[in-house]
Amino acid sequence: MDKKRIQKDVVIVGAGMAGLTAAIYAGRANRKVLVLENSLVGGQIANTAGIENYPGFLSVAGGDLMGVVQQQAEKYGATVDEFDNIERLELTSQPKLVETESAIYEAKAVILASGMNRRKLPLPEAPRYDDKGIHYCELCDGHLYQNKIIAVAGGGNAAIDAAYYLTKYAKKLYVIHRSQLRADKTSVDRLLEKPNVEILLETDIVGLEGEGHLERVRIHDKATGEDRTIPVDGIFVNIGVIPNTELFKNQITLGPTGRIESGEDCRTNIPGVFAAGDIREKEIRQLTTAASDGTTAGIHADEFIQSLSRKESV
Repeated sequence: MDKKRIQKDVVIVGAGMAGLTAAIYAGRANRKVLVLENSLVGGQIANTAGIENYPGFLSVAGGDLMGVVQQQAEKYGATVDEFDNIERLELTSQPKLVETESAIYEAKAVILASGMNRRKLPLPEAPRYDDKGIHYCELCDGHLYQNKIIAVAGGGNAAIDAAYYLTKYAKKLYVIHRSQLRADKTSVDRLLEKPNVEILLETDIVGLEGEGHLERVRIHDKATGEDRTIPVDGIFVNIGVIPNTELFKNQITLGPTGRIESGEDCRTNIPGVFAAGDIREKEIRQLTTAASDGTTAGIHADEFIQSLSRKESV
């Protein structure tokens, strides 16, 4: 059966901070807006237990913040659909086509805000322990490790924030990182106040062991050359991210890190297609800059649609 065709002014790919903010601004401009999300509405930030650097909040849970942003987008008429996976995009056509499992959307403008996925632990035996000791969402799975030994792999802000959250469950918590910590000093100092935390720097995870479930990790201390095994019930991996560009990488210009090339105006190499948030090549990636990108993309998408209307009237 042929899929139904539905006209929209703006289709937004991704329902994180950038995508939902773009939906607010495009919706306020009286545009018909659809936001498509094939994972969790709110993006990775929805799993963050406490955000303390977003203006207006001393501290707020990521899920609570993103819930409010979604309500704002829907208040201005945006439809947020997290259950209809995107199968194909044609961005160079006009209108642009976004095909999902159930429909083909014809859009005057598209905003790409598909964000990133966490990088997997690069060990051949790692898939054997997925959800059996290896996890990528501390908020989802941390409670499984009450009074157990937990490791966090990674050294950026996301890893240190995850470790801090997991201290409420852990009998012992290791932070294992192959170099020096990149997280801000405030977050590191807060973590080190917890008596059950040990940070292992210049240390590689070189092996995983366990029958049916993770039981031990083998580590290599690069400074001393020492190899040893430590008991671990679970590892929460936060070692970087991979941009979600697979659906459109052959149509859009990508930068050296695999993210989308665009200026501060969020315009891409394709007229009417904009990039916002972590998917865009830029120096600083924070929740506030994602909201800024969403604002810019939403406003410019409206302006692009206005320019189409002027051409049609000539």
